[in-house]
Amino acid sequence: MTSSSVVDKPPVRRVAIFGGTHGNELSGVLLVKHWQENGAEIQRTGMEVKPFLTNPRAVKKCTRYIDCDLNRVFDPDNLGRPVVEDIPYEVRRAQEINHIFGPKGSDDACDLIFDLHNTTSNMGGTLILENSRDDFTIQMFHYIKNTLAPERCPVLLIEHPSLKYATTRSVAKHPVGVEVGPQPQGVVRADTLDKMRKIVKHGLDFVQLFNEGKEFPPCTIEVFKIMEKVDYPRNKNDEVIAIIHPKLQDQDWQPLNNGDPLFLTLDGEVIAYKGDCTVYPTFINEAAYYEKKQAFVKTVKMKLTAKHIRASVLDENTS
Repeated sequence: MTSSSVVDKPPVRRVAIFGGTHGNELSGVLLVKHWQENGAEIQRTGMEVKPFLTNPRAVKKCTRYIDCDLNRVFDPDNLGRPVVEDIPYEVRRAQEINHIFGPKGSDDACDLIFDLHNTTSNMGGTLILENSRDDFTIQMFHYIKNTLAPERCPVLLIEHPSLKYATTRSVAKHPVGVEVGPQPQGVVRADTLDKMRKIVKHGLDFVQLFNEGKEFPPCTIEVFKIMEKVDYPRNKNDEVIAIIHPKLQDQDWQPLNNGDPLFLTLDGEVIAYKGDCTVYPTFINEAAYYEKKQAFVKTVKMKLTAKHIRASVLDENTS
């Protein structure tokens, strides 16, 4: 490997850890509140790490959101919307977050945001990637996965031509979703909180190593790329008429093949998967997605490779 093939990347100096984007996902809420009081655990030499509660009103009510989903409104239309009296709370909050940590897409935007979420699905400790060409974040995910091994740490790639998420973390140059479950809404489990805490620790450790000049050679990771959202079977009144089949329940990241059971009607009829290729469902039976008409998402497995990277400038903080 010659030095000419190394990609120089700017050091990562401004880091934020978001909790409470959804006010009833309590692992991130508790961790962020703890770190706001005692942040020694998340501080690293050469960078500023800011823990931040993104949706305080929803946290106070222990509900997902007040007016609309904060994790879906970081698009140009909402971020540029005039502030009038009846503007949804989360849209106003998104504009405030964009002002503090953005502007989104600009050179002044926060370098890295970890956005902490819980799911009721059996997804384990999942990392969410937004950009398949983000060498820095892929290298970080490779580091986190290797550090956590043999414990699984799946990576969900949400890059899609028509499914636009406009997430809270997308304000940053490098957005990182941390999705840990299963955990019920409004509940904290010690094992789930610990898993989330470790992921954040290893991510911050990676950033410090990178800033201090450590080079990371080319690496390849396995990711699950989102393909399609699948709704529950419904009747003419748009009511759910079948539930997740017991053989699919809790089988996040496991292969689903043609003929495998998907749903079960209350009359006992099995509705099977029809498809010509193996898919890997996740977010299976997520409680928050009933309103979004989503029983699970279909993903396909693929490999992503990141280039050899190093920090381009070392300053007095890291020398």
